[in-house]
Amino acid sequence: MPGRPGSGPPGIKEIAARRGVPEAQIIREGIHLAAMSNRVWDGSFDWPTFEGSGDPATSDEVTEAVAQAAARR
Repeated sequence: MPGRPGSGPPGIKEIAARRGVPEAQIIREGIHLAAMSNRVWDGSFDWPTFEGSGDPATSDEVTEAVAQAAARR
């Protein structure tokens, strides 16, 4: 029987007790996750683009970019 120690995944009651929250919160979160997994978004996303090679920035490059941005403020 699920939910009993050693018999399978924990049930809602056990998860709620472990997290210290009401069982209703676990159920609400589950419904929210299920609804969001099936959501259809309107329109396309407008993702920002960045200049550069795509290689990770070095520590010195990050420091320089932050210093330049701070100087512009």
